[in-house]
Amino acid sequence: MEPDVTIPTWAPPESSPRAGLPPRTPRYEIPPPPPTYVPGPEPEPPSPGRSSLPWLAVALVAALLGGIAGAAIFQAADRINGTAVDQPVNGRATKFAGPVLDIQGVLAKVQPGVVAIGVSGSEGRGAGTGMILTADGEVLTNNHVIEGATRIQVTLNGERDARAADLVGADPASDLAIIKIRGASGLPTVELGSSGEARVGDDVVAIGNALALPGGPTVTEGIVSAKDRALPEAGLDNLIQTDAAINHGNSGGPLVNARGQVIGINTAVLRGNGSDAEGIGLAIAVDTAKPIIDQLRHANGGRTTPPANRAFLGVSTADLDAATRDNLNTPASDGAVVVEVVPGSAADKAGLQRLDVITKIDGKDVRSSVNVGTIVRAMQPGDTIKIEFFRGSERRTATATLGTP
Repeated sequence: MEPDVTIPTWAPPESSPRAGLPPRTPRYEIPPPPPTYVPGPEPEPPSPGRSSLPWLAVALVAALLGGIAGAAIFQAADRINGTAVDQPVNGRATKFAGPVLDIQGVLAKVQPGVVAIGVSGSEGRGAGTGMILTADGEVLTNNHVIEGATRIQVTLNGERDARAADLVGADPASDLAIIKIRGASGLPTVELGSSGEARVGDDVVAIGNALALPGGPTVTEGIVSAKDRALPEAGLDNLIQTDAAINHGNSGGPLVNARGQVIGINTAVLRGNGSDAEGIGLAIAVDTAKPIIDQLRHANGGRTTPPANRAFLGVSTADLDAATRDNLNTPASDGAVVVEVVPGSAADKAGLQRLDVITKIDGKDVRSSVNVGTIVRAMQPGDTIKIEFFRGSERRTATATLGTP
């Protein structure tokens, strides 16, 4: 039976930090829950109760080049230690930068560290994907995969029997979570690479638990279609866009480069004008995830990162649009407009005021309100940051020492 693929529109919860600001028109939708994960020859039908979990995306994205340079070019390229070299193409020498994609080589390196996740709870059952970070069983996945779960099971590559796992820490704000397989040792792990080094057009591979199908993970191929995408309604930015098909059950799985390094965590799929959009999947950049992983490891089983581990600047912001730019008479082409400053916060002590336009934090560009949260989340309480902003047409700087909520 075909799975139900009716897509509910995601909306921010009432507790969203954007409360009190003008509502946004949702720009994307999250797929419904996958079919129930049951190891064995036949998966059970999907549980309708699971669909009510908050933005339970189960999105596979990505991988492998589908011929952007043309099949003839790749046929002409020799491989030396996995790296393409100069070869005549149509009578001209062509320079190939970076490694040539070898899917089988990538799978041999990465697939042993990719696991299928099955969850159950009061609202139903569902499935997702994870990747092993440590030999003793730490597994990285999406928060929405395990949110609301009272039982978590993990099936390793090549095994039929699921193993029990426990929550280590989960952070809805970044949609990341770490679980740990009970009594594990000597497990294969994935290698975390650098999403900052990824380029548009690079080959990528995605591996995941598509539709909770028996018989092992699904592998897809594609390219990096774009970088630095944002989902403001979900509070996520610095996302990698890829053109591979999106399948239920693959959220939390790895987006891998040609070197077999994880550069993203597959998370969501964009929808356009009420219809499916082709080849627009999104993954959390691994450079964004790395500092959050460290925080989650010390969350002591908490469903959210403890406030003591979360840096806090103390501003509510909105995107700088053309009308606001004109009204504020600011030369900033983009940025985050300060809507509210929390009294006594780091921002308040640094002198930030309502309607200031933040353009940089700690040397990092701020192009939208989402960037503010992402940059601050990657820091620790007590860190000192430099804030660059405009007040009207005047460029200013301020120094703030981050606190806690």
